[in-house]
Amino acid sequence: MEHPKLAATKRTVTGKQVGQLRRAGKLPAVIYGKGVQPLAIEMDAHEASRVIRKVHGAQLLDLTVDGQTHNVLLQDLQRDSIKGHFLHADFYVVDMTQPIRVRLPIHLVGTSYAVTSLSGVLVHGITELAIECLPGDLILAVDGDLGALKEIGQALHVRDLYLPKTIKVLSDPDELVGRVTYQAKEEDLSTPITTTAEVEVIEKGKIEEEGEEGEGGAAPAKGAAKTPVAKAPAAKAPAAKK
Repeated sequence: MEHPKLAATKRTVTGKQVGQLRRAGKLPAVIYGKGVQPLAIEMDAHEASRVIRKVHGAQLLDLTVDGQTHNVLLQDLQRDSIKGHFLHADFYVVDMTQPIRVRLPIHLVGTSYAVTSLSGVLVHGITELAIECLPGDLILAVDGDLGALKEIGQALHVRDLYLPKTIKVLSDPDELVGRVTYQAKEEDLSTPITTTAEVEVIEKGKIEEEGEEGEGGAAPAKGAAKTPVAKAPAAKAPAAKK
C-alpha cells in the first residue's frame, strides 16, 4: 500500500523563534526513533496540513528530509486552540523489521436487526484496539459487524472482531465493543422533584506550546483523536528542541 508523503528540511530556528517560521508559512516538527538522533525539521504548513488531516489512526507516512526518506508514524500533534491551525508535529521513525504496538480505531459497520426491527438501543463499548504487528502489516482500522446482533441482549466483544493473522491483539478478548439493550422506560414526571444540587467546577489546565508570546494556546489535534494520532512502540520521546 502506498503511504502518504511529506517533505521537510532541517531547521536551525528553535525555541520561541519558531513563531517566525509559522508566520512564514512553515510547520516546525521533529523526528526521532530508536537509534535515531532527534532532528528538528520544518515543512510547508499548507501541504503538511493537507496530508496530516487525511491520516487515519496508525498509518505509516513517507517523510523525506533533505533527500532521505523515513518510514514514520505521526506521534504527536499540537494545534492552535483558537485558530485551529497546526503548531507542531512529532514523527516517530519505525524499523520496518521490528514489531510495534499501536492502537487502532474500531469502526462499527452494518446494521443490527435487534436495533432496526426490535426497537433495541445500541450501547457502545471500547473504540480502540491495542495490537502488535510489523509496520508493514498495519491496517487503518478494525471493523465490528453489527449484523451479528439479531436479538436484544446480544453483544459484540473483542474476540468477535476479525483481524489478519499477521496482527496480534493485545486488548482483553472479553472487552465490550457493543451491546443491544431494551429502551429505557420514560421517567414519570407527574410528581415535581425538588432537590438542591451542587455543581463542582473543575478547571482544566491548558497545554502550552513553545512559541512566540501572544500566539494562541496549543491544544491536541482532534485525532491525535482519539486516535489519532497513533502510539508507536513503548519508547519514551527524547527531549528535542521545538
